[in-house]
Amino acid sequence: QVQLVESGGGLVQAGGSLRVSCAATAPTFIGYTMAWFRQAPGKEREFVAAIIWSSADTYYADSVKGRFTFSRDNTKKTGNLQMNAMKAEDTAVYYCAARSSRLLTTAASEYTYWGQGTQVTVST
Repeated sequence: QVQLVESGGGLVQAGGSLRVSCAATAPTFIGYTMAWFRQAPGKEREFVAAIIWSSADTYYADSVKGRFTFSRDNTKKTGNLQMNAMKAEDTAVYYCAARSSRLLTTAASEYTYWGQGTQVTVST
């Protein structure tokens, strides 16, 4: 059983930066893929970024490419999403997710484990 605990988030002005982190509790996380999704009020949950834990290969949604960076600390089993040049449209609840596979996917239905979510608000 994997548990994901998010931290970070909060309020930031447009153009600013914020980091959200996701700590995984599991004996080993090497065969997993971790991802971030977000959901704004009245909208569908959408893919943000993912990382293949073993290789640290990453993939980003077009809307965040060049602004967000997803990295992982294998020792701490923590994934960090650094968000720069933030925009009002980045405002959402951000969810960490994980699946036991090295195949990267952007489909939320393919992820088995989910965190509780953390609010990110960008003010203008």
